[in-house]
Amino acid sequence: MIILIAGDTHTGKTLLAQRLLERYHYPYLSIDHLKMGLIRSGRCPVPADGSDAELTECLWPIVREMIKTCIENSQNLIVEGCYIPFGWEADFADEYLARIRYVCLVFSQAYLERNFRDILLHECVIERRGSSEAVLERMSRTNRYNLEQCMARNYRYVLIESDYRIDIEEL
Repeated sequence: MIILIAGDTHTGKTLLAQRLLERYHYPYLSIDHLKMGLIRSGRCPVPADGSDAELTECLWPIVREMIKTCIENSQNLIVEGCYIPFGWEADFADEYLARIRYVCLVFSQAYLERNFRDILLHECVIERRGSSEAVLERMSRTNRYNLEQCMARNYRYVLIESDYRIDIEEL
């Protein structure tokens, strides 16, 4: 089984991946780790501060082929990151899609407005980050876009509206 966890920055993708690893013992790949490895090694043509679209264009083909390799070898993997493009399923034949589960984590606008400071306080729960560049306006726009895309494409998503709780049994 391949589990794809998408969503905007700070939505808890890495935390969810860690919880799934603990529960199911599936390894996980942080696309951010792949990004930084490629950047630090000088193998990524896009700088660390490149746009999400540029980074997705660079990283997704690599991640996509890793997913195919895992499926072909009957291996499980959790992949988390904001560089999973909408329309990802077009890159896989049906026999691959049968082994992939996707979920997108989305903050509601009300949740963002009520909890923005707390979101920033919890940004280092799993990984140590530098100073945050998260901006409420940008996060609002991106989360709204992600929700619209998920609804339009009939993707599975978790809308975080009141308390931050994600039931891994529902995934």
